[in-house]
Amino acid sequence: MDELSPARIWLMRSMFVVLALLIIFFHLLPLDTDPVSLFSTELLPPLATIDPAEARLRTLLDHGTNRVWVGPDLLIAFAFAWSLRRPEYVPMILLAMLFLLADLLLQRPPGLWAMLALLACENLRSRSRSLRDATFGGEWIAISLLLVGILLMNRIVLSILLVTPPQLGLSLLELGMTIFFYPAVVFITRMVMGVRRAAPGELDSLGGRG
Repeated sequence: MDELSPARIWLMRSMFVVLALLIIFFHLLPLDTDPVSLFSTELLPPLATIDPAEARLRTLLDHGTNRVWVGPDLLIAFAFAWSLRRPEYVPMILLAMLFLLADLLLQRPPGLWAMLALLACENLRSRSRSLRDATFGGEWIAISLLLVGILLMNRIVLSILLVTPPQLGLSLLELGMTIFFYPAVVFITRMVMGVRRAAPGELDSLGGRG
């Protein structure tokens, strides 16, 4: 199937929507656990085996030690990878709606992270041709710098608005995990989903040559 045929474009857009919804769904699952000593004689029941409301209450009460692990932000990682390779598959309006939905469902200040992520994707979209000719190491560095930038901007804006930002340790851990897992995201994007860069001389979505 032609990479830029209408059927292919809408198929890949639908695939990205399904992927994003799955990522958000797994973020919403009550998978948090409390850190406990392996040799403690008075262990509380695992959070996964008690009432979800009690689990959330216990997490809120256990300040500073409620979480010791956080996963990568796969939604923004896949959005970056797709924006670099086939921006026509992830138009700005689609990304804006998905990022805003994630903000609302994950109880983040609505619109802030979505706007920063959208600006980062637009930056990658505008640089897709130059980064296409770079090595993967160059792409990885560019992605890492963008992730650091939006993390800093998010915390700065929240501080200006007198909104308590997320714990710095957890934010840095999520940042590190997202950067670490980005190569795996690129591998899945290319090898499993078939989203590859436009070859030199190949027509892009605007009719220009790559």
